[in-house]
Amino acid sequence: MRVVVDLSRCEGYAQCAFLAPDAFRMHGEEALMYDPNPDDVRRDQVLRAAAACPVQAILVDRLEGREGQVVRDAPVEASPA
Repeated sequence: MRVVVDLSRCEGYAQCAFLAPDAFRMHGEEALMYDPNPDDVRRDQVLRAAAACPVQAILVDRLEGREGQVVRDAPVEASPA
């Protein structure tokens, strides 16, 4: 799985850091740090975090199949927890 965050869109709401703390974390009050290649074990957390982003700054790609083939996961609606 590959994660890309558009840092020019990110406004530091930190919803991703709450939902997937192993993949996203805030550095200070506004700077987001993230793991661009989180383990597939964290897939559900990362997809929920991407769906919860208020500005939709997080893109998640699933790498599989032939070399160079990228499959984008469909948007996932955030469900109330």
